[in-house]
Amino acid sequence: MATVGTLEDAARKRKERLRALREKKHENSESETSETSGNNESESLPRPVFRSYKPQDDGLKEHALDTIKPGDVENEVKHQIEAGKTKHVVEEVDLLNLAPRKPDWDLKRDIAPKLEKLEKRTQRAIAELIRDRLKASQEDLASVVNASEAVARADADDDDD
Repeated sequence: MATVGTLEDAARKRKERLRALREKKHENSESETSETSGNNESESLPRPVFRSYKPQDDGLKEHALDTIKPGDVENEVKHQIEAGKTKHVVEEVDLLNLAPRKPDWDLKRDIAPKLEKLEKRTQRAIAELIRDRLKASQEDLASVVNASEAVARADADDDDD
């Protein structure tokens, strides 16, 4: 029950603060409307700004902008020419950055991990096929290895010719 009393007190304090804020807001808005009613006539008309026109009337001359003199272009051009004349000597040239890449380099880069998985599966499948052949032919492993080496040498000899 004690918490109920504290909650009611907190709610009453919050309501008082909100009421005080509303009163301040109404006071500020009333003071602004009284100030703007006197300035309303002067703010209703736009103020002219003369950029390229020089008014003849003395009352309008105060609204004219001052003429601006162009900057010194010759010095800026000289500085740019001098900056362009400086030679930048490159000590090392990275040939990889200069050489153009093949058009499909990004495709190969993205597919490389998938190809590694396929390569492992392919090696396993080849090993299984070899085991199956060995079991089917009932030959011993040494003769099969020697036969495969002989075939490899024969292919190498054919390539040399």
